[in-house]
Amino acid sequence: MKIRQNLRHWAAKKALTTPVVGDIARDKLVDLHVDVFGRKADEGRREEREDHMAAFFYCTFDTYVAALDAGFTEAEAREVTHVQANFDFYNHGWTEMMEFPVDELEAHYERYEAFFEEWNITIDDPLGDFRTRTVPSAPSTPEKLDAPKHPHAEGGFADDVYVEDEEGNLHVGDAIDPDDEEVDVTAAPGMQDVDEEKTA
Repeated sequence: MKIRQNLRHWAAKKALTTPVVGDIARDKLVDLHVDVFGRKADEGRREEREDHMAAFFYCTFDTYVAALDAGFTEAEAREVTHVQANFDFYNHGWTEMMEFPVDELEAHYERYEAFFEEWNITIDDPLGDFRTRTVPSAPSTPEKLDAPKHPHAEGGFADDVYVEDEEGNLHVGDAIDPDDEEVDVTAAPGMQDVDEEKTA
C-alpha cells in the first residue's frame, strides 16, 4: 500500500503509546479518520456510516499498538490498520472508499498473515481479537462488488509498504525515523489544545 508519513505520524505514535495522553489521542485520531474516509463515501452515504467507522477505527488503534509491540515499523503498523479498514470497506461494498483495488486484498493479507493469524484477523473478520467494543452496523452496497470502482485506490503497491514523504518522494518503508526526543506529542492531529501537563 502507498501511505504518507511525516512528523505528525510519529507524534501520533508517541501520543498513542503514552499513558493518559493515549486515550485523548485515540479519540482525536478516530474523529480525523472518520472525517477523511467519510469524505470518500458516495454522496448521501457518509452519515449512515459514521458510527460504524468510529467504533471500527477505535478498535484499530489497539491493532496499531500491538503491531508496534510486535516489532513492526511505524509505517507497517499503520498500514496494518489501513488494511483492516479496507477489508471492512470491501465487506460492505464501499469500494469507493478503498485505498487499493479489490484484486489486491489477498496480497495485502498475505504480507501480514502471521500477525493476522495470531490475532484471528481475516478478510471476513477484519478486527479479529481487536473487536473490543460493539461496532454498529451500517448499510452495505454489495452491488458495487459486481463491477467495483475505487477512485481513491492506488494499485501496484501490494508487495511492500510504500511511503510518500512531505516532498513527494517515495520510499520503501519509513520515510523518516526521528529520535524520540525530537518528537513533540502536541504535533499529533488534534493534540494542539491538550493541557501540556498531560503530555509531559
